[in-house]
Amino acid sequence: MIPLVQKTIITQPSEERLTLSYVLVQLQKDGIISPQQAAQLANRSQDINKPSIHPLLLVSEQGWQSATQPPYHLTLETLTRWLAEKTGQAYLRLDPLKIDVRSITGIVSQGYAARLKILPVTVNEKELTVATCEPFIESWEEELAHIAGRKIKRVIINPRDLERYLVEFYGVSRSILGAINEKADEPMALIQNFEQLVQVGKAGEPDANDRHIVSIVDWLLQFAFEQRASDIHLEPRRGKGRVRFRIDGVLHIVHEFPSVLMGAITSRLKSLGRMDVTDRRRPQDGRVKTVTPSGKEVEMRLSTMPTTFGEKLVMRIFDPEMLVKSFKDLGFTRHDEQCLKDIMENPHGIILVTGPTGSGKTTTLYSVLNHLARPELNICTIEDPIEMVDPLFNQMQVQPAIGVDFASGVRTLLRQDPDIIMVGEIRDKETADVAIQAALTGHLVLSSLHTNDASAAVTRLIDIGSQPFLINATLLGVVAQRLIRTLCNHCKQADTLDKEAWNHFAAPHRLRPPKKVYTSKGCDECRHTGYMGRVAIYEILTVNSEIRKQITATTSLDDLHAAAIAQGMRSLRIGAAQKIAEGVTTLEEAYSVLPQRSE
Repeated sequence: MIPLVQKTIITQPSEERLTLSYVLVQLQKDGIISPQQAAQLANRSQDINKPSIHPLLLVSEQGWQSATQPPYHLTLETLTRWLAEKTGQAYLRLDPLKIDVRSITGIVSQGYAARLKILPVTVNEKELTVATCEPFIESWEEELAHIAGRKIKRVIINPRDLERYLVEFYGVSRSILGAINEKADEPMALIQNFEQLVQVGKAGEPDANDRHIVSIVDWLLQFAFEQRASDIHLEPRRGKGRVRFRIDGVLHIVHEFPSVLMGAITSRLKSLGRMDVTDRRRPQDGRVKTVTPSGKEVEMRLSTMPTTFGEKLVMRIFDPEMLVKSFKDLGFTRHDEQCLKDIMENPHGIILVTGPTGSGKTTTLYSVLNHLARPELNICTIEDPIEMVDPLFNQMQVQPAIGVDFASGVRTLLRQDPDIIMVGEIRDKETADVAIQAALTGHLVLSSLHTNDASAAVTRLIDIGSQPFLINATLLGVVAQRLIRTLCNHCKQADTLDKEAWNHFAAPHRLRPPKKVYTSKGCDECRHTGYMGRVAIYEILTVNSEIRKQITATTSLDDLHAAAIAQGMRSLRIGAAQKIAEGVTTLEEAYSVLPQRSE
């Protein structure tokens, strides 16, 4: 981390609000800004002296870089860290995922916190941690220590987070209490067992359209978008239900709601997804399209499952912008991209995308379709469910209740004069046979399979009953993929390669060790995980004449894989090694996502 200030601690008079003049003078003394910049900001507007505008906000809005070497951006967070070190106080980058909203809002009232510009962030039996953006006002500490009955620990956070979470945390808490007080017939303490929980749910569950429930759901969705969540899990439990977000492939507990509210929250989301709110015994699917506060469109796929204490709801969040990203942005190397394009140029045949659930298969399929889409082509899809709606395609939903499955859906699509067909997933022999017949009659067919690697897709088709000679005649190629976490750019640093671990990893291909490797120590930006975001790694099997010779009724997976490698296929392991050499990820992360079969 770049040192922001000298060790000398300088203060302004106690019990005074932080002033712009103090901030500008101290930034000059530390050599962070020039006298000209300070004078320019001080004279720019008369509004800067208004106490309602925090000085750090004014400085951060200038878009300046520091005058230090090397320079860095003077963001609000960087300036807040500088202020904390300058005044000898602890700095906190607030992570809302780690805040127990119910406990902190119950110890200090919103009016009291707003008046003093403070925000409780953690509490235990002995200590209450309180965040502020005013480092010189201390008069509230003694009073609050007496009210809370705990020792007070001060931390400095940025003023924008303080203002925002004062509203959000107390707003959510108020909505929860309002919903309970208006509708619940019994206090939560009386709920002791499953039978009693059912009765409370029937008699006292808040209405899904209650203003408090609407507020909670709106906050939950917005929070998920801001935290880059790919999935939202609502899980009912005895006494309390919990909400978890999946971020970069890892689940994080976000909040816990009283059980009487979980049903109402789920009902509100089911209503938005046009699902049957009254039926809680059967699994259901739905979808919601919304717009984030920043104006970005987002689609969500909803799925419910009946459990012991109520319906579990999972929302998968899809970013339509992923559909317009280039293959390079998705993680394809030049070699992989060229291999895929060579396969896609065929007018008819089958292209398969394989990998476990959540590996990005759907995104790859849609990206290929978007690359192929032209006004003169008719592209039709059959999906279960339709995960992303795209105006370029004619999309049909699988509906088993009325006899519309993948196989019958493909037969329907074949009567629609299609050029390209996308089948969401090949699950059985019937679907595989119909897809093969579509390819034999001159159509390009795209679909997905659940296998560990590209070679296993061939043996999987044979296992479910497809004839090897038909696979030979139609299969063009297989794309296997995984999503791998990428290192956080804010805390990434050079590291020493563990040669023994690398030799074990690279042994199947005798890969040369990279010149540099990187690791991340973890920081506030990545929640101290060391990773931020994910990228795909690929393995592309092109079915040429040599590979077709291997596709027989007695095909050996190992022999097929060895033949593919001999024909130039770069395995997932090679894709991961390249990302390690590029400083994108780590050897440990590669080990965590790659199949363990020897290559």
